[in-house]
Amino acid sequence: MLKYWRSTSLRVALLFAVLFTIGAGLLAGLLWWNTAGYLDRETDAVIAADTRAIGDRLRDFGLPGAIQMLQERVAADAGPNADRRAIYLLTDPRLRPLAGNVDAWPLKIGAAPGWYEIELVHRDKLHATRMLHVVLPGSFQLLVGRDVQDRVQIRNLVLRSLAWSGLAMLALALAGGWLIRRAVLHRVEGINRTASAIRQGDLAQRLEQRDSDDEFDQLVATINHMLDQIQQLVEGVRNVSNAIAHDLRTPLAETRARLESLLRQGGQGGEEIAAAIADIDRLIGVFNALLRLAELDSGLRRAGFQPLDPALLVEEAVELYTPIAEAKGIDLEVEAPAGLSITGDRQLLAQAIGNLLDNAIKYTPAGGRIMVRATADAINVADSGPGMSEAERSRATQRFYRGDAARSAAGFGLGLSLVEAIARLHGGALSLEDNAPGLRAVLRFL
Repeated sequence: MLKYWRSTSLRVALLFAVLFTIGAGLLAGLLWWNTAGYLDRETDAVIAADTRAIGDRLRDFGLPGAIQMLQERVAADAGPNADRRAIYLLTDPRLRPLAGNVDAWPLKIGAAPGWYEIELVHRDKLHATRMLHVVLPGSFQLLVGRDVQDRVQIRNLVLRSLAWSGLAMLALALAGGWLIRRAVLHRVEGINRTASAIRQGDLAQRLEQRDSDDEFDQLVATINHMLDQIQQLVEGVRNVSNAIAHDLRTPLAETRARLESLLRQGGQGGEEIAAAIADIDRLIGVFNALLRLAELDSGLRRAGFQPLDPALLVEEAVELYTPIAEAKGIDLEVEAPAGLSITGDRQLLAQAIGNLLDNAIKYTPAGGRIMVRATADAINVADSGPGMSEAERSRATQRFYRGDAARSAAGFGLGLSLVEAIARLHGGALSLEDNAPGLRAVLRFL
């Protein structure tokens, strides 16, 4: 659930739904104010006007005048053309009825003056009634009201309509938000697919434009221009590196051949000649590794991928390095269940596993232990050597980088760079973790 909530498109969709719902609520409130609210305000105004008229009659003509007015109002409401909605009751200070069309003071009307909405029996049915209780001069108690049963029914009808329309609006808002999320996510997924292909070495990939000239198209155009420049720069650096490697490898090979010829002829300086040949071999190895990295970065080797058994690859590599480990007194263990399958280049994966084993044996002290484990999505090589600090692990895959423990050992600082390039070519990654003690190298396949 947390993964989905982190989605920007989902949050945009929910925001759209919330704003749509708020707008619908404001519209419903305005509709209520102009319909049911208007009817309630109209009823309250009529009741208040009747109350003031009766109070004025009491002050001007005394109690007889007020009673006469109530009787006239009751008689008028009982006529053939009346709506029979008016409620009148005038009582003395002890709440004994003096005039009106209600037999007794309703129990639900409190002693405090004010507005009340109660139910009274009318034609053997309970009807909602809106009442105003006022105290007149002389402590006379006056109730004036209206039967608002039809208003209540209208109000309930409006409320039900608003509730159903609100649910419909919410459903439409969620549907609209989902459509927005789908549209945005579709464009983002296209960008992710292209970026993933570029990350794996296919620099010719470009983002798709729809000629809509919207914000996404403008972003895509900018990114594509940036990718064009990056491809030109990368190709330039790659071509220069390849040219340097090729141009220097040839004279080095010729120099090595001449030195070997001198060494075979004998004479003085044999040890120096042998050392010079070893140095040249190291330089040739560096250039070969750089050329291999350039080949991996170009993605050309991906065409030779085929289904492979990682257990078989691990067993072959361990068999090759077991004599070296035994000579150093290192216990080399394997855990590779059968039935696993991955897709990749057999030679490159074998080289990657060999590089990891070579590093593990090189830095594991005598009497140490190395565990090689193959799973459905990764190959682990864990040793009990000195390991690396977190800062060193973050830089270990950089080309020509050598940590403190590696400075006194033979090597070029390109082994882990090759392994990372091979992992990237296979859509995976190389991660270096603390084995406590030692280092755990994990070659993951995605």
